[in-house]
Amino acid sequence: MRIAVTGTAGQVVTSLIERGAAQGHEVIAIGRPDLDLADPASIARALEAAKPDAIVSAAAYTAVDKAESESDLAHAVNGAGAGAVAQAAKALGVPLIHISTDYVFDGTLDRPYVESDPTGPTGVYGASKLAGEQAVLSTYPENSAVLRVAWVYSPFGGNFVKTMLRLAGDRDDLGVVGDQVGNPTSALAIADGIIQVATNMVADSYPEQRGVFHMTAQGESSWADFAEAIFAASAARGGPSASVRHIGTADYPTPATRPANSRLDCARIAKVHGVTLPDWRVSLDEVMDRLQPATN
Repeated sequence: MRIAVTGTAGQVVTSLIERGAAQGHEVIAIGRPDLDLADPASIARALEAAKPDAIVSAAAYTAVDKAESESDLAHAVNGAGAGAVAQAAKALGVPLIHISTDYVFDGTLDRPYVESDPTGPTGVYGASKLAGEQAVLSTYPENSAVLRVAWVYSPFGGNFVKTMLRLAGDRDDLGVVGDQVGNPTSALAIADGIIQVATNMVADSYPEQRGVFHMTAQGESSWADFAEAIFAASAARGGPSASVRHIGTADYPTPATRPANSRLDCARIAKVHGVTLPDWRVSLDEVMDRLQPATN
């Protein structure tokens, strides 16, 4: 299978290139200057030239806090840009998998969110990603799947795991938010899920394979619990560690409001696509093995 993915350096893109090659698929990553989400004409040209069997729309504006002061750019990339990718996929007649986020919800429910729950983003980033979902599904509903992921980390790029390890190298004690909960999810596992969904969509035209799906790791955690697990895994490998103080969201103010509850129910993608990602603790060990190979 030949998969074209928008973007070249993100965690999901890098993971998809690696996992795709391991499974015998050709993954073509396309980014600027050849493909610029703020330039719809470039999107169509670049994707047509790739001659893909499926397209993964992974490139996005992801600076959550900065988006509060760059609303126009966030919406141009995450909203209009996503719609342009969908238009290009439709013109080529190939399946489209669009990557979205838990930030489309306001985080006020006391249970994991299902796909049919009302959306209600609390910040510009979430609003721009919701606009992208809507653009994709209104432009190409017959052959698109939107995958909402959350709390992404990996051996690549910048992410929470690598930030915690860096901070632990300088500090013995860290305050980490303990009243926001979600599903920490490895981009490597996300890539495996994307490949399975793409395989299904290329092979079949069942309508139920299209639409919105939640795809995160099994298990849940607060950011503070996640940090403690990271430090335990690091210490076991002879790496840096720190004690964690559970603090409240109010103690760590940010320009953008984060959802208190980011948990996503993934039963639908398991039933329809046969995709169940590993428990986050299992995936964390895999990533830590890459970041800090055991010294014994």
